[in-house]
Amino acid sequence: MSKKVLMVVTNHAKITEDTPTGIWLSEFGEAYNEFKNHGYEVTVASPSGGEAPVDPNSVSEDEPQEILNTKPHLENTTPISEVNAEDFDAIFLPGGHGTMFDFPDNQKLQKLLRNFYEADKIVAAVCHGPAGLVGATLSNGEPLVKGKRVSAFTDAEEVETTLDKHMPFLLESKLNELGATVLTGEKWATHHEVDGKLITGQNPQSTEVVAKEVVKQLG
Repeated sequence: MSKKVLMVVTNHAKITEDTPTGIWLSEFGEAYNEFKNHGYEVTVASPSGGEAPVDPNSVSEDEPQEILNTKPHLENTTPISEVNAEDFDAIFLPGGHGTMFDFPDNQKLQKLLRNFYEADKIVAAVCHGPAGLVGATLSNGEPLVKGKRVSAFTDAEEVETTLDKHMPFLLESKLNELGATVLTGEKWATHHEVDGKLITGQNPQSTEVVAKEVVKQLG
């Protein structure tokens, strides 16, 4: 039986009228390819289903072809209302600034994350993907991240993007407020944290190491 991974991506396409956003393509593509290369079944879902926008800033002129080749999997995603945690072995949340807008308050995503975590299944997220963990609570009402070691896009990195003033909150600060222990490395350097089945990475550079840890734990 091949392992089954649920990847949840953003549908949110604009930060301001003049600033498009969406998913950061490499964070999706690198993880997607890592899972497929190990023979896993991957389902790509999003809050609304349908097209998941790609942040144009995430596609450089020299973007590797194997990353570009994953874009079609974002064209017709499954609505998360149609998926259940019991059908998968792991959930993976890639980032992109779009996640900051449609992940934190999505009740279906919160329920999915709780169900994965309380079933002792892998919950993984990278960069802005941990925005999905912000609203997630356990059955006892406590924040899922409370008392956990996590990593995420840092306040300092957000300031460097100059998009900090447009964000609904700063992710590192918010996770700390929820009682997480947020551990970070140098700006734009690979850094990830593993706290049991909770696997989180700091930035786009950390995607591969997070995906590889998911593979390692799935076996």
